[in-house]
Amino acid sequence: MEISNFKDMYLAELQELVSVEDQLAEALLRMAAAASHPALKDALVDHHAETMRQKERLISILRKHGADPTEHVDQAMQALIGETRKMLGILEGDDLRDAGLIASVQKLEHYEIAAYGSAAALAGQLDLRDDQMLLHDSLLEEKEADALLTDIAKGEVNPDALAA
Repeated sequence: MEISNFKDMYLAELQELVSVEDQLAEALLRMAAAASHPALKDALVDHHAETMRQKERLISILRKHGADPTEHVDQAMQALIGETRKMLGILEGDDLRDAGLIASVQKLEHYEIAAYGSAAALAGQLDLRDDQMLLHDSLLEEKEADALLTDIAKGEVNPDALAA
């Protein structure tokens, strides 16, 4: 598919984000099952629910513009999730696995932060203020999820992994 104008580029970015959220939602449940630390497990389950709301938010924006939400598959998220699976497979012990899990999930979060920031900026350039506000809401949620993971890592999981 060729993109020939700015709005179509914006819509393609949103379609990529739907794919990101779809892939992440599935991965978060697997990661929560692999996590042993209760706070980490809870954070991943909670973020799964938030991810589903973000996906629905994106779908509603795309439908408003008459665009197919399933048009694109985000290959970068596929690769990042593959790296997470690989990491979980080589880390031994619950404490070390949880620390590696947080590091991997934060990579996914940072990718989402970049994607939402870019999409919100594109919406702003197109003067789509309602879209921009919704995308900014998701951006803030991603930043909050990242901060929570940092708190869990620093306060609980990483000290346990160091002591193991």
